[in-house]
Amino acid sequence: MNVKVDAVPLIVGSLVFLASIVSLRVGLSVAIIEILIGTAAAYFGLQAEDWMLYIAGFGGIVLTFLAGSEIDTHLMREKFKESFLIGTSSFLVPFAGVFLYTFFIAHWTLQASLIAGTALSTTSLAVIYSILVETGLSKTGIGKLLMAATFVTDMGTAIALSVLFAKPTIYTAVFLIVSIIAIVFATKFSHLVFHSRTFKNKVIEPEIKYIFVLLLLFMYFAKLGDGHAVLPAFFLGLMMSGHFKETSETKVVRNRLRTVAYAFITPIFFIVGGLKVSVPMIIAAFGLFAILFILKIAAKFLGVYFLAKKYIPHGSMYTTLLMSTGLTFGTISSVFGLTAGIINQTQYSILVGVVIASAVIPTFIAQKWFMPVEEEDFVDLENGS
Repeated sequence: MNVKVDAVPLIVGSLVFLASIVSLRVGLSVAIIEILIGTAAAYFGLQAEDWMLYIAGFGGIVLTFLAGSEIDTHLMREKFKESFLIGTSSFLVPFAGVFLYTFFIAHWTLQASLIAGTALSTTSLAVIYSILVETGLSKTGIGKLLMAATFVTDMGTAIALSVLFAKPTIYTAVFLIVSIIAIVFATKFSHLVFHSRTFKNKVIEPEIKYIFVLLLLFMYFAKLGDGHAVLPAFFLGLMMSGHFKETSETKVVRNRLRTVAYAFITPIFFIVGGLKVSVPMIIAAFGLFAILFILKIAAKFLGVYFLAKKYIPHGSMYTTLLMSTGLTFGTISSVFGLTAGIINQTQYSILVGVVIASAVIPTFIAQKWFMPVEEEDFVDLENGS
């Protein structure tokens, strides 16, 4: 009797576990390790199966929601001008620079150049958040303003991804209407779920399933309307961030959601992203890869440094380097472009390669040589001086 056993789930599960161990050993973000391991696995012949592709799509939406839920809306109101100017410039300058280069010099198609500009304009909220928490800067003025500015940058990316590549139909209108209704509903009535005595402290985690249903709703209607669930998921996280900060119980819900997501769902997203990278293609087009990396970093410097010098004088270079990082939204944009047939495999591999490099190199330099260490660095910013 012939027994055919699919070993891919076992292999992927092992890779997820291996990535965690390596991340703890080397001190790099586990998301970076997962992409690198996925890239290595692709080199040895591993291919993504249908179940992995769907979970990866859901993982990207969950990451987007979590990123939105981390935003300090109170700080955004207090430091709106600073965060808006830094965040907007952080998005627009790299977007324009990469778009112009890929379209007029590299001769990519218009849509491929727009994808490139979108993917390389991003700042990784996930990377910045984890670094600020690990270094204890998340509660300082610099850390909070960094998070707020990064939100503005990623909002620009999310809007660009949703608007530039939308194919309006009647179902697009349905998607927008359903998204708005769901966000308003969740903002006004989620407390009935989070504070229900029936749901509280249950091992079956009804609160997390409630959030998953909302995100799956976005995914369904986004696909129906030829859109993308990134923007509504991001807004949902932002609008629900207040619920997660109300009580210790709702904070526990967010921590559990984060645990569920990072244990299996988001690792699949990053590993699948890595599986779609072709190292030989990057090597074959290494010149373009290097140019786009330098262009992204230089454009981020132009877009961020001088504003940061004005508003964050004691942490301007640190801010600039961290806002040069890219990961989640850059990968999401690249995966979207490849899946939609806008960019080819080589272009995808180059873009994701640049995204990964930008997540590692600026972070290392920032932490090694530009860490704000003086207490007055934080006090000045919080006093608005």
